[in-house]
Amino acid sequence: MRKLLSIPLFLTAFWSCDFNDSPNSEFYKKVLSNTQVQKPEVSEKVISDILQQIPSPLETSVLIKQSGSKYGSSMLNDPKKVSAYNTSYEKAINLGIYGTDLGYTKIYDQNQDAVFYYNSIKDLVDELSLSQYFDFGTVKRLALNSSHMDSLLYLTTKNFNNINTYLQDQKRSNLSLLILTGGWLEALHIACQVAEENPGNQVLVERIGEQKAIMDKIMLLFSFYSKSNTSMAKYQKELQPLADAFSKVQIAHTYAEPTFSEVDGLLVVKDHSTSTVKVSEESLKQIAFITQSIRKEIIK
Repeated sequence: MRKLLSIPLFLTAFWSCDFNDSPNSEFYKKVLSNTQVQKPEVSEKVISDILQQIPSPLETSVLIKQSGSKYGSSMLNDPKKVSAYNTSYEKAINLGIYGTDLGYTKIYDQNQDAVFYYNSIKDLVDELSLSQYFDFGTVKRLALNSSHMDSLLYLTTKNFNNINTYLQDQKRSNLSLLILTGGWLEALHIACQVAEENPGNQVLVERIGEQKAIMDKIMLLFSFYSKSNTSMAKYQKELQPLADAFSKVQIAHTYAEPTFSEVDGLLVVKDHSTSTVKVSEESLKQIAFITQSIRKEIIK
C-alpha cells in the first residue's frame, strides 16, 4: 500500500491507517451478525473501534495537490445549500462533506472559499447542538490567514474528532458515522474527478482502490444501524451499488518480517509488508460514476 512521501508530520499522525494491523472485516461481521435488533446491542466499543479506522479524507486532498492538479471549486458542494438540509441525518452527512471541502480549499490556499465553508460548517454544527466541541473563533482566524494552513487543518481535524467522540459517548454514533461517511465520500468524489482528468496518475488510482477497505467498514456499520432506523437503511441502500463496484477491486497483501533498529535510544519497528492494488479502467469509471450519483442525491 503506497504512502505519501511528503506530508506534514501532524497529517501523518492523524491520517495514517494500517489495515493490516486492525481487526479484519470477518471479525466485525461475526460481531454484527450475532447481534439482535434490540438487545443485546453491539457494544459502543466495537462501533468506536470501527469508526476510528476510517481515516480523515484530507490526506487525499494533499495527494491531489501534489499531483499537480489545479484547484477546482466546481467539484465542491455549494456552501449556500446548507439551508436545504433539514433532518439531523442530512445535516450530519453534509457536515462531513463540507469538512472535506474546507480542507481542500485551504490546501490550495483559497482563503475566501474557506470562509464560506467555515460558515456552512458553523451553521450545521450549531443546528446539531455540537458547537461546544468546535473552536470556531480560532478556525475562522486561521481560515483568513494563508500562512497557517497546517494549524487550521490540525485544529479542524481535532474539532471533528471531538465531535465524533462526543457523539459516540452519547450513543449517537449513527450521526458520527454519517459525518465520517460524508467526508470520505466527498474526498473519493474529488479523487475520482481528478483521476478521470489524469488517467496516468497511478498513485491516485491506487489510492482510490485502497478505499475498498474503508467501504467495507462503512457498510458493516450501516448494516447494524439499518436494522432499526429507516433513515440509516436508506443511506445503506444508496451506498450499496458503490460497495458492489469496489468488490471488483483486488488488494493483495504480502507479509514480510519486520526489522528492529535503535534510533536516538528508542526501539523503532520497520514494517516491510506491502500491498498491491489492482483497479481496472472499467472499475475506476464505475466507481467514479456511482460516487457522483450518490453524492448528487445527498447534496441535493
